[in-house]
Amino acid sequence: MSDATKTYALLGADGRPYRSAVKGLWGGHRDSKIYGRLDCPAALRAVARGGYVKHRVFFADEATAVAAGFRPCGACCRDRHQTWKTTRENGERWKP
Repeated sequence: MSDATKTYALLGADGRPYRSAVKGLWGGHRDSKIYGRLDCPAALRAVARGGYVKHRVFFADEATAVAAGFRPCGACCRDRHQTWKTTRENGERWKP
């Protein structure tokens, strides 16, 4: 398959998969509903162990991950995670 016809499976804001010609910029775990950077050390360790791969999802952008109900990773998005946690404790809705 040439690069011109390659597509990627991403999750939309509604949580449903769709095909995209553009690679996702954020990764996530479907079951735990956590998203983070593609170079996240915690996610890469989990991928290396093999158990994480079948639940891995990708997002075009951070806002889509949040709209799909995912929260920021505490390992690679510490500031976002802390803000999410504080916002949640205050009963507010978090937005990136």
